[in-house]
Amino acid sequence: MFDAFIDGLLMVLQWKAFLYMLVGSAIGFCVGILPGLGGATTLALMIPFVYKMTPQEAFPFLLGMHAVVQTTGDITSVLFGIPGEGSAVATIIDGYAMTKKGEAGRALGAALMSSLIGAIVGAAFLALAIPIVRPLVLSFGSPEMFMITLLGLTCISTLSGGGRRGLLLGLMGGGVGFLLSLVGQDTQSSILRYTFGQLYLWNGIPIIPLVVGLFAIPEIIDMAVAGTSIAGNVDPNVKLGKGVLQGIKDTFFHFWLTVRCSLVGTFIGLMPGLGGAVAQWLAYAHATQSAKTAEEREGFGKGDVRGVIGPGAANNSKEGGSLIPTIAFGIPAAPGMAILLGALFLLGLTPGPDMLTKHLPLTFSMVWTITLSNIVVVAVSLVFINHLARLTFIRVNLVIPFILLLVFIGGYTANNSVGDLVVVLAFGGVGYLMVRVGWPRPPFILGFLLGNLVETNLYISVMRYGANWLYRPKVIILFLLALGVALYPFLHEKYLSNKKEMPI
Repeated sequence: MFDAFIDGLLMVLQWKAFLYMLVGSAIGFCVGILPGLGGATTLALMIPFVYKMTPQEAFPFLLGMHAVVQTTGDITSVLFGIPGEGSAVATIIDGYAMTKKGEAGRALGAALMSSLIGAIVGAAFLALAIPIVRPLVLSFGSPEMFMITLLGLTCISTLSGGGRRGLLLGLMGGGVGFLLSLVGQDTQSSILRYTFGQLYLWNGIPIIPLVVGLFAIPEIIDMAVAGTSIAGNVDPNVKLGKGVLQGIKDTFFHFWLTVRCSLVGTFIGLMPGLGGAVAQWLAYAHATQSAKTAEEREGFGKGDVRGVIGPGAANNSKEGGSLIPTIAFGIPAAPGMAILLGALFLLGLTPGPDMLTKHLPLTFSMVWTITLSNIVVVAVSLVFINHLARLTFIRVNLVIPFILLLVFIGGYTANNSVGDLVVVLAFGGVGYLMVRVGWPRPPFILGFLLGNLVETNLYISVMRYGANWLYRPKVIILFLLALGVALYPFLHEKYLSNKKEMPI
């Protein structure tokens, strides 16, 4: 095993393989910064280039590109409030709030360093856990997947802000998002729901135009009204280098939170179908639960660095987790992994026992590719981070045209349809109204993301097991865990209030 581990490193460090990894990382860097294009789409575009490559050259190229897309996707999320990747939405909440306070360098430093740690944790998990997680993955059926998605929905109570009013608005927002996720053709019975005769809606409302509109358009309107820079009236001569260093220090100060959120991302990546966006929101919810006081919890959404660290770590660690079922069982855990699985077959490899025995050095080379490509990209990003952060001090009348271009490029590339632009504008209006009335947007997105998964897994569970699925031990354990997550904010708040009332 150790020999295969070292052979995997030497395989990546061969000059041709390492060069391909750098080329792939450069492509991934650009794709991550451009909103909407996405790692899976770019992987599909790059597949024709690997026909004449050996597996030792092809996977550093493909995986090096795919691994860093998640890292650089946080850059536009922090700087402009536009998700570079559909899975990089949670980073916007506190990352962009820090940018508006003139702390763009600190937010970027925290996002990049937490992404690097997350990538290393995910890669280490991939290296160590394949034999361990095999029974876990194979034992999870649709009832367990339903309870995991239900566990995700319980995070609405954490993402809703303080007080009963915040929880009520959060539940309403999550409910509306859940209903919108039902638009389109029912995957079980093929019945069309709420499509209003529009062919565009048959596959449902696409997530990228919805997210870009919901988060980017309101911020653009606010910038245009304010007439200042994105960073407001903060002194443009502030030393951003100190902010970057502070963001890196913050990541290590909250090191165990970073590791825990990385493990959350790895576990979600391990489960086929859940996706990176779910991992980010669960990690963000866990980060908010790390607040020790009600005042700290209210600081989330207003520029708390932990709200950047948690999602950043989970977004990258999920890549190591999603590779496990892809390589070991031939079960792609995400769209990008499905394309990577196609590359395996294209190069004459078969997922399964062979990848863990005969081709074990190649499997470990994937671990090293994830790690090395992220180290290179984070190092390059940190070199130029001050120049990127300076963009937030430029007056908005010069920046808004560029941001609008990114918004519409990001929205249009979802389906290359004019309907995407309509969705961007429509949900831009919805997002602006939600901001004006104080309606939290994270629960809305979480409900939308998990709605289809909840429906599909519940349908399969009932059709296959009847009511007996409710008595499965793992379902009961996951239900109790979901109940604990839902009640935790209330119990924690009650404990703090009782503690304050105790006489000294």
